[in-house]
Amino acid sequence: MDFWKKLSIGIDKVNQAFGKAASIMILLSCIVSAGNALMRYGLDISNNWPLELQWYLFSASVMLGASYTLNRNEHVRVDLIYSRLSERNRIWVDLFGFSLFLMPACLLFTWLSWTSLFYPSFKILEHSLNAGGMARYPIKFIVPFGFAMLCLQGLSEIIKRIRILRGSDEHSLEDLKYEQPWQ
Repeated sequence: MDFWKKLSIGIDKVNQAFGKAASIMILLSCIVSAGNALMRYGLDISNNWPLELQWYLFSASVMLGASYTLNRNEHVRVDLIYSRLSERNRIWVDLFGFSLFLMPACLLFTWLSWTSLFYPSFKILEHSLNAGGMARYPIKFIVPFGFAMLCLQGLSEIIKRIRILRGSDEHSLEDLKYEQPWQ
């Protein structure tokens, strides 16, 4: 197995783990939300940290779930064109889109969210202004981290498609199978 295939497999495994964590965070977010509602309306006990925790869990699940969605080949497409293409042409469209749109955008968003969102917050150890609120800088770290993981998954997808076009990885074609959404 060559370096590029090993790299792609490694990135996929990491993002699959983050995808599982994201699904657990959705469940935890629902549990925290229900518990917070019960405390507020049932027991007349109020605190801001459960509400902020719910937001943080949901935000983290979205940012970490994006790369997992790309790994599963379930991201949004323009179906009017894509669904009518042959498998080989779909691979070319994906390769073009990942290389010219996804990668530059993810690199830019990673850098911008690090320099203007996370790092300034981390420098001052930013906390919520709400009484009983949580630290803000850890959740702000999730934004550049999520974009970096999406960028890595984009690299993995590019590697897979190049290997298929070269004919060195035909069995991966099944992983890239496109299913048109139900409408």
